[in-house]
Amino acid sequence: MAEPLIPQQFIDSADLMYQWAPALASAIESGVQALLACVTGGGKILLCGNGASGALAQYAAALLVGGLERARPELPALALGTDAVTLTAVARRGEYADSIAAQVRALGNAGDALVVLSSNGESTNLIRAAQAAHERDMTVIALTGRSGGELARRLRDTDVLIAVPPAHIHAAHIHAAHLLAINGLCEGLDDQLLGNEENSA
Repeated sequence: MAEPLIPQQFIDSADLMYQWAPALASAIESGVQALLACVTGGGKILLCGNGASGALAQYAAALLVGGLERARPELPALALGTDAVTLTAVARRGEYADSIAAQVRALGNAGDALVVLSSNGESTNLIRAAQAAHERDMTVIALTGRSGGELARRLRDTDVLIAVPPAHIHAAHIHAAHLLAINGLCEGLDDQLLGNEENSA
């Protein structure tokens, strides 16, 4: 009988999000400021992740370009690793683990931002993508789980780490927290660009 488990999943998820809110709020605000500096400086936002995190990267790019709820000019954002033709063409030149980093090197410029989503921070291709961003003098915003792993250890002082607090948790809960963080980043960025709706009402 799976039915009783479903309400419990909602309850457990809501409880975790409530616990994590204080720890994540400050980091998300730092991420908003980093994205604001990027787009107001004429930069673009590149995003990447693997599997479910890659899907979240696409979702974030869609919100940045198309907007969350309020009408505003489109923001330059692109999810990397979503084009199988480009991904495999780059991978066959060398290691697959370098395929996203190659796209960062091809598209990234100083002043741009790279948003990296990883549930554990240990994926080699994402770590290399962050390194490539640093080579291009880009800011890295990492959304991770647990301690952030090797990805967190490679971040610079000017980067932003949004790490779901260490806990005995499933990857699905990390992804759910990342979804809320993405919404928070996009809504916070809209508030900075358009003004806070509550204050203007």
